[in-house]
Formats: sequence, structure tokens, C-alpha cells
Amino acid sequence: MSTQNPFQYRNATVLHGDNAKIMNQAEIQAVKDAQIALTFLDPPFNQDKEYERFDDSMDEDEYWEWLEKVCSSVYRLTMDGGCIYFMQREKRAKEVLRTLERTGWILQNLIIWKKTTSAVPQRYRYGKHYQIIAFATKGRKPRIFNRLRIDYPLQPNQKIPRKNGIFVTDVWDDIREMTSGYFAGDEALREEDGERVHKQQSPVALLQRIILSSTRPDDVVLDPFAGSGTTLVVCNQLNRVSIGIEISKKNYSVIMERLKAERPADALDMHYYRFTKNLQKIVGEGLKLGRGLEQYSE
Repeated sequence: MSTQNPFQYRNATVLHGDNAKIMNQAEIQAVKDAQIALTFLDPPFNQDKEYERFDDSMDEDEYWEWLEKVCSSVYRLTMDGGCIYFMQREKRAKEVLRTLERTGWILQNLIIWKKTTSAVPQRYRYGKHYQIIAFATKGRKPRIFNRLRIDYPLQPNQKIPRKNGIFVTDVWDDIREMTSGYFAGDEALREEDGERVHKQQSPVALLQRIILSSTRPDDVVLDPFAGSGTTLVVCNQLNRVSIGIEISKKNYSVIMERLKAERPADALDMHYYRFTKNLQKIVGEGLKLGRGLEQYSE
């Protein structure tokens, strides 16, 4: 399989290599011009898992010093008012906030991504059922923040659906994570033997919400730990320019093939956001809202 570097497909550019070196050397024009509008940061969690080109069992101090350098590089390349979404395990919230503060970012929200699957029971404490996503900006406020409205599922204590949906809050309990085995569904990338290609694959619905909330069409989105390429796949559908950096040769090849495949399983659900004002303007011309949603475009 070819490992053309960089690889470009539509609005997406993927680079194979160490993100620290690439961001510092400014190997592509979008990075060189410091025009990054949004960065999605989902690094390895340092849980002693096997990675092709990463030591996932680093000393804790070393691990956070490394991420501080990454956040500092991203900050330098981000336009004023641009933002970062930094995802981590719930027990690392203090370290995430400290790292962002030290590198100049201003926290806007600590988002709770509540998992929809059953929590693993704990012997001496409550089962863990969420991850955190720190939303922070370069400057006191974001240059753009689209107030999304969603068709939130009817709750047990409700009888009538909300006529115009509800605004998205800082608790996201309506986005299903990528589980293991059969229940991961068609969206999960799989090997020929059925095993997951990337155990930490992010769902398209998660990146869809982040990108719709904090960018406009033609903005540049950066993913320094591109993994399976979800950020780039979503950006291509939303008329955003994306830059992904991936150190693993295997994952880099997976991203290339996934972008070219344009899988139906990766298609975005815009109907869920149909109550959002000016939705077509937020989405851009790269993706039509579809039949029955035209009334929500203005």
C-alpha cells in the first residue's frame, strides 16, 4: 500500500510523521501561516497500550511535559479566537486544565461526554461513565460559536417532543461511543478477520458536533493525532479544510483508504440538527441538507 507523504484528498491533507517536528518545521502552508481555526486533540492516554510508534507507558511527569509542548505548538499556530478541544480520561481533568492554562489557552467549557454503554463496575467507587473534553480558546472568547439545536430524544418524564429541539449543553449524552465487538456497528473500521483497526476510533457524530460548533466553511481544522482519520472525514463533508498528522505508518495508510472510500457508514446525520438557525450557512455548500430540511436553511 502506498504511503505518499503528504497525501491529499479533496480538502484533507494527511502527513506521516511526528507532530512536534511537523508543527515546528511548518511543512505545509496552512500551518506556516498560523491559520488554524480549531484543533481536536485526542492523544494516547498513557495506559500502557500497544502503539506502533509511541510509548504508552511514559512516566506521568514526562507524559504531561510532552503534551504541554504539543499544546504550546498548537497555540502558536492558531489564529486569534481559534480553539482547541482536548479529550482525555475523566481522572486527568486537573492535568488537562493545568496544561491548557500553562500554554496560554482560556477555558470555556469542560464538556462531559457521557457514554451510552454500561459502566464497568468498581469495587470501591462508582463506575466510570464519561470522558472529558476541554473546550478552550486563544483569547477571551471564540471567534465563532454556532449555537446548535438538536432533536434530543424524548425522555421518560416527557410526553411531547420539543417543537424546536434544544440547545446543545456541556453534557453530551446523545453521542454513542465506538464500542468493541459486534456492537461497534458499521462505522467501526475492521480488519479482514473482523477485529477493530483502531481501538480508539472516534465517532463521526462527535467530530460533527465539535466542527459545526466552532468553525465556518473553509476554516482550517488540525488533528495532531489523526488516528483513524475521523476528523478529516467529517471536514470533507462539511466543506472545512483539514490537516491530520499521524506517526503510525499503518494508521496513515488506513486514513488514506478511508478518505478515498467515502463510506456510507461515515455519512453525517444533519437531520438531528435541523432546528439550528442558518444551518446551511454553517454547513457550507459541500453538503446539502437534504429533502425536507430546506426550511431550516435560513
